[in-house]
Formats: sequence, C-alpha cells, structure tokens
Amino acid sequence: MTSKTATSKTATSKTWFVTGASRGFGRVWTEAALERGDSVAATARDISTLAPLVEAWGDAVLPIELDVTDREAAFAAVESARARFGTLDVVVNNAGYGLFGMVEEVTEEQARRQLDTNLLGPLWVTQAVLPVLRSQGHGHIVQVSSVGGVFSLPGLGIYHASKWGLEGMTSSLAMEVRSFGIKVTLVEPAGFATDWQGPSAVRAPESPAYADFRADLPVSASPRRGDPRATAQAILAIVDAEEPPLRLFFGDQPLPLMRAEYARRIEEWEAWDELARKAFG
Repeated sequence: MTSKTATSKTATSKTWFVTGASRGFGRVWTEAALERGDSVAATARDISTLAPLVEAWGDAVLPIELDVTDREAAFAAVESARARFGTLDVVVNNAGYGLFGMVEEVTEEQARRQLDTNLLGPLWVTQAVLPVLRSQGHGHIVQVSSVGGVFSLPGLGIYHASKWGLEGMTSSLAMEVRSFGIKVTLVEPAGFATDWQGPSAVRAPESPAYADFRADLPVSASPRRGDPRATAQAILAIVDAEEPPLRLFFGDQPLPLMRAEYARRIEEWEAWDELARKAFG
C-alpha cells in the first residue's frame, strides 16, 4: 500500500472514536478524518482490517478490536482511546448491519443479534463515552441511523425496530446532554453502494406462506445507489458545525419520501381523531 502523509495536527484537530471502521461509511469517514490531520480510534471486530490505516497514518490511528455487543469491551475500548489521545471529540456509532426477513420468519437468535448490534451496541458505546465527554465539557455523538429509522418497508421489520429504537433513544439523549456541551446527530442515509445488502447482511429463512407476497413486491426500475465516498465532506461539515442538526438525511430521495409519508400519517390521525379523543375519557 502506498504510504500517505497526514496533514499536521493543529489546535483545531479532532480525535474520533469510530465503530465499524473496517468498511462502508465507517471506513470512508475514518479516512476523511485522517486525511485532514485528525486522530482516530478505529474499531472493528476483525482488527486485521485496520492494518492498512496504521500503515498509512501511523500513530494517528489507534486500532481496537471491538464487538459492540460486548458492553464491557466497549468501555475498555473507550478507555484505551482516552488513554492514548487524552480527549474524544467525535464519537461515531456506525457498526451495524441489515437483517432481511418477514417478521414471522426471523429467528430468535437473529432478532436478538440485530437488536444487540444496531441498538444496544450504540447504547453501550454512548454510555462509555459520556463520562469522558461530560468531564471535557464538549463532544459530538453521531449515531448512524437510516432512512429506515423513520419509515418502514416489508421484509425489514426487525431492522426497522433497531433503527426506530436508536432514533427514540438518541432524541432523548440529545435533550439530556445538551447542558453538558455535548452535541448529538442522527445521520439517516438512503440507499448507498455499501455491502449492507451484501456480505454483511443476514437473511431469515423464507417461509412459503409469503411466496406470493414476495412475488408481488415492486422492484425499482432504477435502483440508484449513493456513493459512500461522497459522504466524506458531509460528515466533516456536520462535526465542524457550531450548531449541528439532530437529524440529517444523506441522499436526495428521503425528504420527498418523508413528506408523503408524514402527510399520510397526519391524514390518518385526523380521520380517527374523534375516536382518539373519546378514548381519553
């Protein structure tokens, strides 16, 4: 691998803690941070995947083996990062994967593992970093949600449950930690050309009961996928913002989709509002 030289660190350089840094958004954002002279504690379940980062950027990278479902390991990883760099400015909870299958089809083990990784994993890392960020009086937690965290499709019910849970938890978190100087952002990407539907995905055994339903599901005529590399400057802009958003879509598809989705929800709530009021007593 061709060696790279990171930009010299400055007083404004940041220290990052990134989960799932081996590929996808985590890898792109880790490299973007390093390219501009920041330092990164990069975590992955397979630490060998982080070797090229160390080769390229040397001491600016701290590779840490971490399965985010292990709460004790998450706390140890955060302490290792703090001990090495002294401060943590940006924490990115990126580790996660997709679970495909109808709600009835998903096995208990698959459901538990999905929630352990996509919801409890960010919780453990968040709990581990908060004492550090509070003592500093600053920090920014970036939770990688999904457009699937604000609306649902068939065949992804448990994945949606994990991301909707992350959204709710993070909304509360943002209010709880604002007075400590801690910023919180939910990044909600649309479909990108990562391996989310590929090697990292888990698929439930298909039941013949849903064969006709699957056959009738619409297939996009133009399944355009975003380029993960295009998100690099966007994530840097978010963590550098004085007042970053709580929620931000990545992609040109989500906002029109959400306008229609929320219009339908409001229409239904209004249609049933009389009954809702009667139910209150």
